[in-house]
Amino acid sequence: MLVILFDYTLFEWDATVFAIYDGGLFEASKVMTLVENSIFDEVVAITAIVGGLLAAFSKEKDEDEYIAQIRLESLLWATYINYGFLLFSILFIYGSGFYQIMVFNMFTLLIIFLVRFNFILYRSARAVA
Repeated sequence: MLVILFDYTLFEWDATVFAIYDGGLFEASKVMTLVENSIFDEVVAITAIVGGLLAAFSKEKDEDEYIAQIRLESLLWATYINYGFLLFSILFIYGSGFYQIMVFNMFTLLIIFLVRFNFILYRSARAVA
């Protein structure tokens, strides 16, 4: 999360990578070319997404209809909250802060889902015991 929120890198990991598009709005763009880039942030993002997906959608030890229902409701809640954050950001956050919010927004759906799903499982397990 530090990498995403604060543009923090532990080390530079430069590599030559294939880019479909590399350029900005007012600079010369490169299309379908090899570019030199630090791939640390890409590795962190891919690891966070794959890890989040594995944690979120792994089968529980005792998977039943109740857990499937909790999973579905948690995904619905996470979607509502995620897009609520996005609408708020569109209305009230501008400039480079909005870009940071959009990058963070890629991960919030999984994070909110995991937090709610595990909280409901924890609460239901405590109610049974």
